[in-house]
Amino acid sequence: MAEYFFMPPMNIAGKGALKSAGDEMVTEGYNKALIVTDEVLHRKVGATKVLTNLLTQLSLEYTVYDRVTPNPTVAEVQEGAELLKAENCDFIISFGGGSPHDCAKGIGIVANNGGSIRDYAGVNKLKTKMLPMFAVNTTSGTGSEMTRFAIITDEERQSKFPVVDWRCTPSVSVDDPELMVGMPPGLTAATGMDALSHAIEAYVSTAATPLTNPGALQAIQLIGKSLLTAYKDGKNEQARADLTYAEFLAGMAFNNASLGYVHAMSHQIGGVYHNLAHGVINAVLMPYVEAYNAEAVPDRFIAIAQVMGAEVGQSTTQAINYVLTKLRRFNQELGIPSTLAELGVEESAIPLMATNALQDPCCLTNPRQVSQSEMERLFQQAWHGG
Repeated sequence: MAEYFFMPPMNIAGKGALKSAGDEMVTEGYNKALIVTDEVLHRKVGATKVLTNLLTQLSLEYTVYDRVTPNPTVAEVQEGAELLKAENCDFIISFGGGSPHDCAKGIGIVANNGGSIRDYAGVNKLKTKMLPMFAVNTTSGTGSEMTRFAIITDEERQSKFPVVDWRCTPSVSVDDPELMVGMPPGLTAATGMDALSHAIEAYVSTAATPLTNPGALQAIQLIGKSLLTAYKDGKNEQARADLTYAEFLAGMAFNNASLGYVHAMSHQIGGVYHNLAHGVINAVLMPYVEAYNAEAVPDRFIAIAQVMGAEVGQSTTQAINYVLTKLRRFNQELGIPSTLAELGVEESAIPLMATNALQDPCCLTNPRQVSQSEMERLFQQAWHGG
């Protein structure tokens, strides 16, 4: 069977990546950008200043859409697309983490394909490529700056839906660790665990290949080495650089191998509880979901345990126990709750969330398939803690 491998045509990483991206914007002959970001980054923190100053120096015009929320909605995508059209912008720059990137993808899709972003829910529904997009990353977690995925919240259904299409892959990904030094500990923890969930789910995925495995394992190793350091000391340059590369490698892996039940379940929780960080939800779910998956792919856990630092030989039992213990310990040291109940998720919401989770495309590549009742049981285990 033929294997596909998707990623942006250009990826710029390391110190000075933002300035190099600006040079590429000029080379491509663009005139006016729609900057897609959030209010905190733009108005409260002023983090976008480094970008807007660069565009001014390069004589590039811009307008800013800063109404993106932590779980970007159908309405936000539509509002951004209308602003883009009114301002005659010919390209998009997303600035931030996964939320601005996903919203920007939605805007670019609607701009070139018409209709509502709801029309493109699912896999390969686009008619044409989205508008050119530079994804400037300021966090080390989602991988959205380089993937063909966009996760949008449907306010009416109170759930999230993925848009998965190579035509919504950003034109250029920009990962400059200098933009990530100011990340607070809580955000560092959430995004780091998000990246770890991407890497582990991609590695145990039924669609994993020799092209995706090395990136997934390297990401797990780098996160294990540097996440706690960056959490405790956000200005540690080596730790920040490690996490920057780790989240990109994890993104490269899941962009092609896809994900599993952690994300299928997390999308539904985030669709109802908008105040919960996606990475935190993933972190809470991981020990329970991977304990379930381990029965189907025990050999995969030997390599995961080894890159996490364990000497487990060929014992799958030791490897599985080590990985699950390590995941729980990560959560504990990063101040992340151990159950969904501690997050404030209501037990009564589980049946509907389980139903919606089973419709999520991420389910297709989970190594072990479940029924409705088994999905509800997974939610219940994560809610109760056992």
